[in-house]
Amino acid sequence: MIDIVVPVYNEGKNIKNLFTLIEDKISTEKEVIIVYDFEEDDTLPVVKGILSDYSFPIRLQRNLYGRGALNAIVSGFRSAKEEAVLVIMADLSDSLEVVDSMFKKIKEDHYDLVCGSRYMRGGKQNGGPFLKGVFSRLAGLSLHLFTRIPTHDISNSFKMYRKSMLDSIEIESDGGFEVGMEITVKAYLSGYKITEIPSEWFDRSEGESNFKMWKWLPHYLHWYGLCIRRSWFKNHLTIKT
Repeated sequence: MIDIVVPVYNEGKNIKNLFTLIEDKISTEKEVIIVYDFEEDDTLPVVKGILSDYSFPIRLQRNLYGRGALNAIVSGFRSAKEEAVLVIMADLSDSLEVVDSMFKKIKEDHYDLVCGSRYMRGGKQNGGPFLKGVFSRLAGLSLHLFTRIPTHDISNSFKMYRKSMLDSIEIESDGGFEVGMEITVKAYLSGYKITEIPSEWFDRSEGESNFKMWKWLPHYLHWYGLCIRRSWFKNHLTIKT
């Protein structure tokens, strides 16, 4: 079974379509955890009105650690109960048809982290701010080249994690969506088994994005630099030994 963590911020226009996509595209047994910041969020009345319309359980979870995307995602991690935990956005940007394949990598192939990858062969990005796309692609491809981390798309939030691995990693991020990059870097440096699967990303069609590129960029650069430094040290030590 998969726990699907969905951080929301006034996603009332999108949430019903998201549930329909989950129903249609994901055959694996699942529970959806909607993590929200405040009771006035316009997502909540929509969710409460359609709870019984779907074959999978839907759980509303108040953000445990204060407002913001980072705290919502971590709250979802902490409240998840199943061994596979997937993070998706409520803006319909993620290609959910690959989720069953991601779960198979966790369950049958014993991977600890499966990254949805826009920048590997077969992946694709559709739309979105130009500079955000350039920085994201450059970071993913260069980090893969320099450190051999087994994903071409380090910054994508669309990832499935083994819960036991998540529980073993101390999360230090204090910005936003870079938490997925932090976990991937730490998992790689700790020797966890990581893979990627091609995925397609679509720019949102309803509502406004909560992604703050210029505010969060230094946080992404921190984990990028740490991965470069630690990987060099580890590889250099191995060669010397």
